[in-house]
Amino acid sequence: MDLSDTGGAIALISGLMILTGVVGVLVPVLPGLLLSWAGVMLWAVLGDGSGSARLLVAVLASVLAGLGMVIKFLWPGKKLKNSGVPTSALLAGGVLGLIGFFVVPFVGLILGFVLGIWLVELQRLGIERAWPSTRSALAAVGLSLLVEFAAALAIAVLWLFGLAFA
Repeated sequence: MDLSDTGGAIALISGLMILTGVVGVLVPVLPGLLLSWAGVMLWAVLGDGSGSARLLVAVLASVLAGLGMVIKFLWPGKKLKNSGVPTSALLAGGVLGLIGFFVVPFVGLILGFVLGIWLVELQRLGIERAWPSTRSALAAVGLSLLVEFAAALAIAVLWLFGLAFA
């Protein structure tokens, strides 16, 4: 690939953005789904090629990103509501996760989040029922992560098809 070719350079930068976005879903510091979507938009707007195929890929990527963002909040939120985990537990988990991220990078985010939820549930439910409630909250967060990861991967695959056929 000749990098003096603008279309090739745009495709390379877009691919790197999309790859970073897919990885960014798993790394809590990066806005993964947003990066994947932005990579497709960059390719669709600035890349060389036919406009209708790129437009179709851009529209489909936007739909996938929008659905991913909505579903990643609604579906796990419903599971949390059904399991009875209060919002205060999630807030405490988020605060302790943020503190943990700076104390023990990356691992501290997860440890702090789990500890925060468990402490609130321990105070609210007692020692015997705190861990099952914490597990329910972790399952909902895992589901949210899985939905976002699936959306980012779908956007990446869509872009690859667009790259091959546009």
